Amino acid sequence: MASFSFSLSSAIFATLYFLLSVNTQLAAHKIHRNHLHFGTSVTVRKDLCFTSFHPRLNPRSTHDIKLLGSATISNDNGIIQIPDPSRAANRSCLAGRAVYSCPIRMFEPVTKTIASFNTTFSFQFTATMFTSNATDESSSSRDQEGSGLAFVLAPDKFTVGRAGHWLGLRDDTCDHCKIFAIEFNNSHDTEFGNPNDDHVRINLGSIVSMKTAILSETTVSLHGGSVHRAWINYDGSRKWIDVYLGADNDRMPNQTILSSPLDLSCFLNKFMFVGFSASTAKSTQIQSVLSWNFSSTIEAFLQVPSERICETNLFHQVAKYSKVPRSREPSSFLIFVAVVGLCTLALVVLYCNPHKSSPSYSFPDIKQRPTPPSKPHSFTIHEIYRATHKFSKSEVLSSNLGGVLYRGTLPNGHNIAVKRFSQHLESQTILSSMHARLMKRINGLNQFCHPNLAPIKGWCYNSKEMIVVYDYFQNGSLDKWLLGLGILPWTRRFNLIADVAKALSFLHSKDTIHGNLRTSSVFLDISCAAILADYALVTVAAKSNRGENVFIGKRKDVFGFGMMVLEIVAGKRSSSVGEKEDTGILEFAWSMHERGEKKRVLDERMGSGGAIEQALRALDIGLVCTLNEENGGVSMEDVVQLLSTRAIPKLPQKKPAQFSQSLSV
Repeated sequence: MASFSFSLSSAIFATLYFLLSVNTQLAAHKIHRNHLHFGTSVTVRKDLCFTSFHPRLNPRSTHDIKLLGSATISNDNGIIQIPDPSRAANRSCLAGRAVYSCPIRMFEPVTKTIASFNTTFSFQFTATMFTSNATDESSSSRDQEGSGLAFVLAPDKFTVGRAGHWLGLRDDTCDHCKIFAIEFNNSHDTEFGNPNDDHVRINLGSIVSMKTAILSETTVSLHGGSVHRAWINYDGSRKWIDVYLGADNDRMPNQTILSSPLDLSCFLNKFMFVGFSASTAKSTQIQSVLSWNFSSTIEAFLQVPSERICETNLFHQVAKYSKVPRSREPSSFLIFVAVVGLCTLALVVLYCNPHKSSPSYSFPDIKQRPTPPSKPHSFTIHEIYRATHKFSKSEVLSSNLGGVLYRGTLPNGHNIAVKRFSQHLESQTILSSMHARLMKRINGLNQFCHPNLAPIKGWCYNSKEMIVVYDYFQNGSLDKWLLGLGILPWTRRFNLIADVAKALSFLHSKDTIHGNLRTSSVFLDISCAAILADYALVTVAAKSNRGENVFIGKRKDVFGFGMMVLEIVAGKRSSSVGEKEDTGILEFAWSMHERGEKKRVLDERMGSGGAIEQALRALDIGLVCTLNEENGGVSMEDVVQLLSTRAIPKLPQKKPAQFSQSLSV
């Protein structure tokens, strides 16, 4: 009986294994067929035409145009107006948007394809006088003008940015970094690098422009209240933009006012909302859009259901409305009968052998405790590998002797910055001890909360190397802005210097050092404030094992801050490849100090004006930070004090024979 039950059980399990194998193969075949029909490439085109926004002439305008903030459509002449002239007596410090209510496909993430688009619109700036507390009747209408109008590609249709000179573009939400704008501005704000009160600019994820056209050098002016027409043509395949500006009734000019290479891939979501954004500062100017045409094309990758799914849906539809009864599938029915019969037979065999016990297995409950948001998260090397697209060169943000910083994207769409250190740990013993010291430093840094310090989001140690994860900042690092991404005005540069000084002084007050201070370690957040990140972790952890004095680390941080200030003031790298002097700009700045020609160090792109005196004082602060204690070196606390006052640091007349040591990476 035992032999018979054993043979029968073997036959049952063999049959079950065969049926499961057949079912697995059928499922695999089905998945394979589904993947063979995963999609196709088609040309998606969108056309908008608004010759008027009046509800009587264009009834769909009330449904197609989404009005936000202080934007409105005039019932008298059928134009978009920002701000609404009828809402408030004083129309200063208001912001609004008018966007097409449906999203438009502007980016294909599968193929990284950017849409090509063409748009033209007529607009007008109408300056009005203050109606309340207007005591100065001699004020000219030009003093009341500003700020301007912007054509935008925005990620949503619910957000309105700040009023004033922000043009309603900037907001405190992180997704708002993904915004593209062509700004038509007739106000002068030096904080944002406006060259004058009559210009057109290209803004990418920030109010600080990457390209500017000064209209005083052309035959067009945004002053005077006349109606203008703008033409914006973007070629997604060439990544090139052309902007034209002229009178409303004229043809498109032959000469562009802005023509530049432009890659929008980092500033577009798959779908974007197109429209206009405007704001007022102390003025009461009304920005009006009279007409608007827009068209876009993109080679999109569309999901197509597989042939099997289509056949199944068709079969169900035919069976639903057909009077012929549908027969059951014999294969599924036979498998069901066979499984039920075998299970019944197995129960009979077990009942006939009550003394034969089957082995029992115990599986422990695996409970993974969630990581609190304030603590860094442990990533696997596979997660990092996928996020950075196999550490692709196209994802490199910056690199130096200490390692490479990559941009990454997690499965939930969250962007991260991944620092892969160049120092490899050959021994497992060294790796274990180094990991303990690294975790101590990471946890120590994450204990501090400062608005200008980036917390460490996670880490990964695998294959004898360390990887650290930070948040990704859309506005990029400071060195990119200093070396060509855009022209930072001096007021913005000075604020960045002050932000870094406060963050570094805070770290030093906690007896903690940064260890890797350079312009590539400073990032700009959505407000263009400085965020200090990319801490030295491997080298600091290794030196802590040797008992290196924290005081020495602080002195090296101060020297690094001084070198960073010189780069910000000069708009150049501290040294270039191939130079004989390792210190580059430092040697040049001291030589100009000795000759009394320190103005030659300043970045020519900042222009002239009252900011030169402050820039020269910042240059002196940068130089004093490179001195050692014997020659009058300062601490970061002293630097914050110097920046907050108009005090001028004392410098020796001649260049010292020895500088404070810079930190080796």
